[in-house]
Amino acid sequence: MLRLAAASLIGSAIEFYDFFVYGTAAALVLGPLFFPTFSPLAGTLAAFATFAVGFVARPLGSVLFGHMGDRRGRRPVLIISLLLTGVSTVAVGCLPTYSTIGVAAPVLLLVLRFLQGLGLGGEWGGAVLLTAEHAPPGRRALWSSFPQVGPSLGFALANAVLLALSASLSDAQFAQWGWRVPFWAAGALALAGLWLRSSLTESPRFLAIEDHARVPLVDVVRHHWRLVLLTAGALAVGYAVFYAVTTWSLAYGTERLGV
Repeated sequence: MLRLAAASLIGSAIEFYDFFVYGTAAALVLGPLFFPTFSPLAGTLAAFATFAVGFVARPLGSVLFGHMGDRRGRRPVLIISLLLTGVSTVAVGCLPTYSTIGVAAPVLLLVLRFLQGLGLGGEWGGAVLLTAEHAPPGRRALWSSFPQVGPSLGFALANAVLLALSASLSDAQFAQWGWRVPFWAAGALALAGLWLRSSLTESPRFLAIEDHARVPLVDVVRHHWRLVLLTAGALAVGYAVFYAVTTWSLAYGTERLGV
């Protein structure tokens, strides 16, 4: 259980690192690099709009990977979602800016951001589910709490990397190439996560099910729609405040307060 929980924790930390790196970059550099024809304020808003695309993709990813997990197993979902998010994040770090390829740059940025959110949508639920279904009776809540530590670690790691780069590079160097380094680092982190998850075994509860529903989402919505709405609303409230503070305050501090 400890190895399984550690793999779930580290995997969720890596995927949320990818997500948070993008949010931090959106607050600092993506506006002038990908939307230079806009005013500074409009450029920042446009960068945050690309950040918002990930939140549109996340519930879609939950539906897609939730269906896949109920049909094919929990383990493949964790591997595919991590791979999708990692590849998309590295690709953002390699993406030419507006000055190089014009309007294709923000379009590709939107596409990659959507794919990143899609992968993250399948990550957290899959990690919690696999851990809960392996846990012994009376310990499901304890072991299922491990994956939720991952987002906090990912957030701290993303900010630490960007802080180190911004402190060691000039503003020109950071804007030119330094902002790309955390996105490239996501590739190494994803490979480490894949190595950890390759040794995981399939959920015993999933293997015990003989007759899998053809469209699991329909059954969930039909029989548990109140619980789905309650859970989605409760999570949305907390995350709305969290992301508004962690991204908007960074843009406000650097652009308005000169921090």
